[in-house]
Amino acid sequence: MTDDPTVFRSALPADRRARSALAFTIAFGAILVAITIAPGLAHGAHRRRPNHRAAPGAAATPEPYAEACVMEPTTGTVIFEKNDHQPWPTASLAKMMLMLIVAEKLDDGSLKLGDQITTSVKAAKMGGSQVYLKQGETFSLDDMMKAVVVHSANDASVAVAEYIAGSTEAFVAMMNQQAAKLGMRDTHYYSVHGLPPGRGQKADVASAYDQALLARALLKYPQILKWSSIDTAPFRNGTFVLRNTNHLVRTFQGCDGIKTGFYDKAGFNVVATAKRGNLRLLAVVLGTPHKLTNFKEAAEMMAAGFAQYEMRPVADKGSSAPGAVTVSGGAAASIRPVFAADAAVFVRRDEAAKAVELDYNLPPTVAAPVTAGQQIGTALVMRNGKAVQTVALIAPQNVPKVRGGIVGRLLGKL
Repeated sequence: MTDDPTVFRSALPADRRARSALAFTIAFGAILVAITIAPGLAHGAHRRRPNHRAAPGAAATPEPYAEACVMEPTTGTVIFEKNDHQPWPTASLAKMMLMLIVAEKLDDGSLKLGDQITTSVKAAKMGGSQVYLKQGETFSLDDMMKAVVVHSANDASVAVAEYIAGSTEAFVAMMNQQAAKLGMRDTHYYSVHGLPPGRGQKADVASAYDQALLARALLKYPQILKWSSIDTAPFRNGTFVLRNTNHLVRTFQGCDGIKTGFYDKAGFNVVATAKRGNLRLLAVVLGTPHKLTNFKEAAEMMAAGFAQYEMRPVADKGSSAPGAVTVSGGAAASIRPVFAADAAVFVRRDEAAKAVELDYNLPPTVAAPVTAGQQIGTALVMRNGKAVQTVALIAPQNVPKVRGGIVGRLLGKL
């Protein structure tokens, strides 16, 4: 993987990504972004990012981090990268995978926020960042996850992992299976918490790009941002206060997550996300040697991204698709599906408007009953002949099933 931090990529799997050259410059104390794109080139000539930290006449200094990645999560477009496929010790960023597994199980109903989790001997003996759980002490899954996400508690991580999988070893296997499913090729987990490895153990590792893929998956679940945006929260009836380890939720406009990690060999790591208007960005900064530098770098990267890019609207959530779909055996003869989410294209602010098309995929007929919110089809946002976003088209209202075809519909209206 090139060390050049000026690669533009769509976030489809690597074998499908088309690359174009760009220069993405972040000034120290100000935002100066200059971008050059060579259309149609898979590997164009790259310009390195000018270093504005050196005094005039002084030699340029290296970047204050090991690797970084900035991604727009809706399309998965990477707008900035440096060494972003180099495996790096995760430290507590490993807990992001635990967060994803919990979020998925909450979504499918196999876990509930009110589930009561009892602390095991192993959980109670965990060191590092913790909420000092005692053996036999019980908390709800919601409280345990606040401890994990906000305070980065290792003891709570073990307790949750054991509750779900029966053992931390079984849960680690789940973590690696999920990483493979997401295409995290530079990742391997050995623990549920990310603590430094002991003698004979291996460190959890993941690249900046893989961390961005994981964060992108986490954003599908609103509960994650409810936890990760918390500044402070009471724990153990208020006798312990959880304070978010991610300083950006307090200092960067629009920041609502996601996770930090640190130990000596890993350095200071952060996966941050912020939303301004209809644009959300993810920034991953790994391996800064000094505390707070990771936050400063992530903030500068996201600020530059917000200044230079936008989501240009194509269709609003709730707007109707053209044409109607016949409802077979329904109280209504047809329905007109609507957009389940905003449709937009991710572009540079200075980029001239280009032809954007919507390619609708709708069946001619659906069978009743139809439920409001039921997906009927999709709309592909096409830009330069390529699909850049897929938006579900859903039923705007219920259509109950009736007997007797047209007669039944007429009677249903009486």
